[in-house]
Amino acid sequence: MSTPLLEARGASRTFGRGVFDRQRTVAVADASLVIPEDEPVVVAIAGESGSGKTTLARLLLGILPPTGGSVRYRGAELRHLAAKARQTFRRQVQAVFQDPFEVFNPFYRVDHTLTVPVAKFFPELARHERRQRIEEGLQAVGLRPEETLGRYPHQLSGGQRQRIMVARALLLDPRVIVADEPVSMVDASLRATILETLSRIHRERSISLVYITHDLTTAYQLSHTILVMYQGAVVEVGDVEQVIKAPKHPYTQLLVSSIPLPDAKRRWGAGSIEGTPSGAVKPPTVEEGTEVPIAASTCAFADRCPHVMPRCRRQCPPLVQTDAGRAAACYLYEDATVLSEEQVAGLSYGGM
Repeated sequence: MSTPLLEARGASRTFGRGVFDRQRTVAVADASLVIPEDEPVVVAIAGESGSGKTTLARLLLGILPPTGGSVRYRGAELRHLAAKARQTFRRQVQAVFQDPFEVFNPFYRVDHTLTVPVAKFFPELARHERRQRIEEGLQAVGLRPEETLGRYPHQLSGGQRQRIMVARALLLDPRVIVADEPVSMVDASLRATILETLSRIHRERSISLVYITHDLTTAYQLSHTILVMYQGAVVEVGDVEQVIKAPKHPYTQLLVSSIPLPDAKRRWGAGSIEGTPSGAVKPPTVEEGTEVPIAASTCAFADRCPHVMPRCRRQCPPLVQTDAGRAAACYLYEDATVLSEEQVAGLSYGGM
């Protein structure tokens, strides 16, 4: 494979608890993911609240630096990019965040959100060319420029605001869009529209998508591959068809069993796994000055797992290849081959 456009290799991120507390919270531990240069892909990152999805997205966007491992753009670590390369990275890797209202300045019309990035990244364009580019971007996401421009954010619906943020990303001719829960703040009737817009953009413009979600149904509909995260760690990764239809890791099985089905005879909660959800569990910690998370000494899912073994409480299982195109971190498959960071990264885009 040629040098990836964007990749995370064993990326980790910890956060301090305070001046007098030496322990640090582990938000992401040893995550690997690849976005190829020459093949647009759609990768979903799924899990409950508190599983580390958004932190991993911020690492990929360069908003946060990793405290372990690396995040690279065309082979160079983000923190070491020269000014010109960083400018290109900022243009080619765009974000669509969860709450579109927080992105807008309420004192400016929505035009400001669109004109500023165009002027910054395309200063050579004349005023009428910038206007034309903005109008084409709005039309690409199903908005009418004459009904959108000139308005304040509060005068638009949540779905319109979110589509403006997708249009803003498109204006810069990106190679990758990182969409962090892009439909969780809009009405159900608009979710399909926004997801179809993202899917169409991927197909027609050859843009890769990193889709952050807690909803496995939309992850299945939109993505090619999926990373399932729990307590900051990737517990299952691979082809979305395999992972959703025949999950291997007990946590992924829990998530899939939680998907509502149109079956009046199926009792609510049937087949669920007892225990405390990820977001309510005390996050794993690491001592100040050390590189190895305390969580590495045990499986974070052990207290909720129906298949827990004594070994699970002594050592965290590595990612092993359970099938062609899929891996899971579970001792139920201890005879399977342990995968390297490079092999795990390959599974994230279907390249293995």
